[in-house]
Amino acid sequence: VCKVCHGVFTVCSTSSSMAMLVRDLHSPARRPWRVRWTAKCRMANTNAVQRPEELVDVVDERNVVVRRGVPRRVMRRDNLLHRCSFVLVFHSNGELFVQRRVSFKETYPSHYDPAPGGVVGSDETYEENAKREMEEEMGIRGVEMTALFDFLYQDEITRVWGRTFKCVYDGPFVLQDSEVESGRFMKLEDVKKLLQEEKVCPDSKAAVEKYLERLDVS
Repeated sequence: VCKVCHGVFTVCSTSSSMAMLVRDLHSPARRPWRVRWTAKCRMANTNAVQRPEELVDVVDERNVVVRRGVPRRVMRRDNLLHRCSFVLVFHSNGELFVQRRVSFKETYPSHYDPAPGGVVGSDETYEENAKREMEEEMGIRGVEMTALFDFLYQDEITRVWGRTFKCVYDGPFVLQDSEVESGRFMKLEDVKKLLQEEKVCPDSKAAVEKYLERLDVS
């Protein structure tokens, strides 16, 4: 178990290549089977790609498409910059819906997600993706999605140009069991506390923090 990220690794004692992989990802040391745990742990925050052959478009830092039709597995392997939608689902009373990802999610498993959405498919628009993801993951249909802002997020796990949307939906929800473990509405004050104290998807966290900053300014 990774002492930083709590990811579980299974290593066959006869596989020197696997041992070297774990060693190299977790430690600057060059002694096999001797691991010094570091703050950067990519494997602990990723799982197998769930739809490896799904096609996505790669963009540059100006959000201009530079490669079309790249398999999702390649995008994940090389951590290529791509587009994602993020949706803030509000109750009519102002509370925000926060879901928790399943433990086998390809990125940030078992993390809280206050702005669910998804990877924009090749030749798909942000708006089309937001509507599709909300229907597939949460059973939300026929609800107006209001685009709020675009933002760039990058770390060692994912690199995205995100577009954040807002919608109002009181339920009922039909949570997709291949994506979502659980979910509930939370007051914004409790969401702020969650962002600081729990494991939250960092790209979704960035989207929510930007939204809250805009609220404070207005």
